[in-house]
Amino acid sequence: MTLKLGVNIDHVATLREARRATRPDPLDAGAIALSAGADYVVVHLRKDQRHINQKDVAALCKLFPKQIHLECSCSEFCQKAALKCKPHSVCIVPELPGEITTTGGLKFTPIVQRQLFKMIDQLHKKNIKVSLFVDPCAADLRMAAKLGADIVELCTAAYSQAKTMPLRKKCLQELALSALLAKELGLEVHAGHGLDYHNVLAVADIGEFSCMNIGFAIIARSLFTGLPSAVEEMKNLL
Repeated sequence: MTLKLGVNIDHVATLREARRATRPDPLDAGAIALSAGADYVVVHLRKDQRHINQKDVAALCKLFPKQIHLECSCSEFCQKAALKCKPHSVCIVPELPGEITTTGGLKFTPIVQRQLFKMIDQLHKKNIKVSLFVDPCAADLRMAAKLGADIVELCTAAYSQAKTMPLRKKCLQELALSALLAKELGLEVHAGHGLDYHNVLAVADIGEFSCMNIGFAIIARSLFTGLPSAVEEMKNLL
């Protein structure tokens, strides 16, 4: 089965914001990615809107109503934006002050659980699918199912950053067991974080995943090959 590919275009907006310009436009990037074979366009709306902003999300959702996968934190700002823009799906991720990128899965403290339950309920009322970004951990997967998530995205950071073959194998085993458990819990299973053209196949070969969400590697490759070729190459790998 061919895996679906979500292409994260955040860093197109990062380049735009480096000059506070209007180009490159994430809408153009989204259209190109989809025409080149991507199944979803992924954007991360951060509270500081340092790359993708709420205007981008609204325009993308209007143009591609069935193909926008929004990543955001469990915050009042992000919840309001998601309910207003109505993307196809929302992946709730942790967001820490000063982080360069997401550092791991959600931490299910009692307070976070209550916040997630309310946000998931509100999103479901708008017929928006909800994903939770989690570490490959059985307890976290069971909590995601208990809270009513439709999807879990397994964080592949530990695997992508592993420096030795034994550690990579251990991480892959954890991902495989977690993906199997997630499917048994009735959850759709995605993977993402640090995946690239060299390491994605081992994760894809696990067989329980339905979608790989990849951004930085594709946008970086596109600087030299063009975005259509970069997307097509990743899609062909999957």
